[in-house]
Amino acid sequence: MNSQSMCVNEQLAMGNKKPNQNWDDLRYFLAVARTGTLSAAAKQLGTEHATVARHIQALEDGLNSRLFHKSYSGYGLTDAGERLLIGAEAIESAYVCATAAASSDGQTISGTVRIGAPDGFGNVFLAPRVRALTDRHPELEIEILASARLFSLLKREADIAIGHSSPEQMRLVSRRLTDFRMYVYASRAYLEAASAIVTRQDLKKHPFIGFIEEVFAAEDYSDAIGADIKPRIRSTSILAQLHATLSGSGLCMLPAFVASSYPMLVPVLSEQVSVTLSFHMHIHEDHRRATHVREVAAFIAAEVERNHSLFHEPAARPVASPEKMHQNRRL
Repeated sequence: MNSQSMCVNEQLAMGNKKPNQNWDDLRYFLAVARTGTLSAAAKQLGTEHATVARHIQALEDGLNSRLFHKSYSGYGLTDAGERLLIGAEAIESAYVCATAAASSDGQTISGTVRIGAPDGFGNVFLAPRVRALTDRHPELEIEILASARLFSLLKREADIAIGHSSPEQMRLVSRRLTDFRMYVYASRAYLEAASAIVTRQDLKKHPFIGFIEEVFAAEDYSDAIGADIKPRIRSTSILAQLHATLSGSGLCMLPAFVASSYPMLVPVLSEQVSVTLSFHMHIHEDHRRATHVREVAAFIAAEVERNHSLFHEPAARPVASPEKMHQNRRL
């Protein structure tokens, strides 16, 4: 038995509860430790605020230790709580691995898989395609958490996470899904009414739509369109930027796989201005043997591969030449 397991056993022995009761309390402890509040933990566990508080109190009474500092801002771990967290996560990992191994032996693929992904990938690419997966496995349920923020697999916020970089944390299994390219787009109506865009310098004459810099690392983005161009309309959501662009609010750098679904969008200077980023898929190593998680991960990878060109090509749609557009306006 390793030292971590011995530590867990000692901590559990401090109480006068049965092992299953201790584990139940530990589930609530982990939820509060990861979310920082009773209400957020209750929402994560699908229960009531009072139920979470009761389990935390029972655990603290059983261990005769205070596990959290309570303040107006939430619950922070005490030193005893930090020590218990290590052991509790070890027990959780063992439980997940054991149930994954037991459920993978010829069983029907079922259960819920939660996927955390950037909103463009989750909403535009993945959501329209998951029906093929749920039709194939009627007992499988999919939850898509589409947001600009990163989801923590270590905190069990998701089973699969799609991100723009390889992980810095240990205990994650990752693979590179694909590179994808972003181009400057505008609505056809905007381009027909605005001044001509022939060179990169012309971009400065037009309003831009983009990310809030505090949320999105925009170094490559700024290098592509020009560091002196600051978006007039900013959002954390690629879909908000998309709809602002569709309304004719200005130019926007969008992923090709997002813009390709909207024929009214036209790429601008696509041979001169673009950014290449990557999508990576991450799974906690505790789930790598879980059949339902592996099935969903394999489906995502296959769909990305099958639609390879969608992530790279600007979906060029001819627009009248600058001279022709200005002639049309005079007419």
